[in-house]
Amino acid sequence: MLQDYFESYVRDYEYYKGGAWCYEDGCLYRGLIALYEATGSRRWLDHLIRLVSGQIDAQGRLVGYEINEFNIDNILPGRALVFLHRHTGESRWLDAAAPLARQLETHPRTGSDVYWHKLRYPHQIWLDGLYMALPFKVEYARAASKPQAIDEALRQFTTALDLTYDRQADLYRHGYDEARQQPWADAESGLSPAHWARSIGWLAMAFVDIIENLPAGTTRRELTDRAAALASRLIALRTADHRWLQVIDRPDEALNYPESSATAMFSYFLQKLARLGGPTAFSEAGRASLQSLTSQELRPDADGRARLHNICCVAGLGGFNGRYRDGTVGYYLSEEIRPDDIKGVGPMMMAYAETLLDTQTVMPQSARLEAPAELSAAAKR
Repeated sequence: MLQDYFESYVRDYEYYKGGAWCYEDGCLYRGLIALYEATGSRRWLDHLIRLVSGQIDAQGRLVGYEINEFNIDNILPGRALVFLHRHTGESRWLDAAAPLARQLETHPRTGSDVYWHKLRYPHQIWLDGLYMALPFKVEYARAASKPQAIDEALRQFTTALDLTYDRQADLYRHGYDEARQQPWADAESGLSPAHWARSIGWLAMAFVDIIENLPAGTTRRELTDRAAALASRLIALRTADHRWLQVIDRPDEALNYPESSATAMFSYFLQKLARLGGPTAFSEAGRASLQSLTSQELRPDADGRARLHNICCVAGLGGFNGRYRDGTVGYYLSEEIRPDDIKGVGPMMMAYAETLLDTQTVMPQSARLEAPAELSAAAKR
């Protein structure tokens, strides 16, 4: 059973960076929260509390976290702190999250008022960072009763969507350099050159996690419409076996491969968008992708233990560890592939949780978006 795989994975999980506060552990926390909310099983909550508690010292500080690094990735695991505060009512969890909220108050921004990805990546917006920071900003603002911060998060999100959108491909590019200083940035648009599937996966998850926190009204409806447009495009780009390629729109590349973290992210996105009011065809497509992922990539390794295969370990833009990452198709296809990396397993937990929720939630047909005729056909292929 899939839950048995998750249980053994979490039981043996070692902090991704030796216990220092980091986004990779936050991916696991998102998966545990999703499983707990879908199943009600105390074991997932117990694992979450155990792991998060191990990253808070006796003074209530986040282990290894330095606010002045202005690393947007470090914000993601803070969502677990907000969740635990909401679930337990204990102020210590929200107190631990407060430095992350303070970071976002002073985090450097582009001239268009969107957070830089990191201090060491100046003037740049990456799709990854939208997921790392903005759902937390919305959730923390709700917990701390700061509605103006929600409005700001929404402005940043919609601005970033406009800046990273590639109209010709009807997709979003991984990065945008406002200063046009990076060799990877197009001199006219400022965009990176290729469409990395996982970067779009981060964006897709940001869409539904933000929408989930909004009341009914114009803003939620407009974001849902934009998410639905992305969903339709993603469904058109699936492989024949309902997965997505590492470079999502380049099936002509001989070295391209179905990448597991993006497939899990899109499965989660499609199912959750349907649960939040999107067409049922989205949910059907998301479930089919999860089924394909688990049947083809969750298999025993040489040691006989089940592992999730074909996960891109990491990819980025610009200089890192003595290498310049130029954002080309060839670059993305050169990055290390690592089984059982949490950036694939965490989203798969979330996608599976959505499958469980789908059997529990029935959205009135009148509240759903209309599915385009071509989507209905595509979802059945």
